[in-house]
Amino acid sequence: MSRNALYLVIGLLVAGVVVVGYLYYQESRSGIDIKIGEDGITIDGN
Repeated sequence: MSRNALYLVIGLLVAGVVVVGYLYYQESRSGIDIKIGEDGITIDGN
C-alpha cells in the first residue's frame, strides 16, 4: 500500500470517529429544546 493511500485510510477513519462522536454528543446531551414553527412554540424537556 502506498503512503498516500495509507494517509487516505487514516484520514477517513479519523473523520468517521469525529462524525460518530458528534452524533453521540447530540443524542446524549440533555436540556430544553425550544422550537418555533407554524403550530406555535413547542418546549420539550429532556
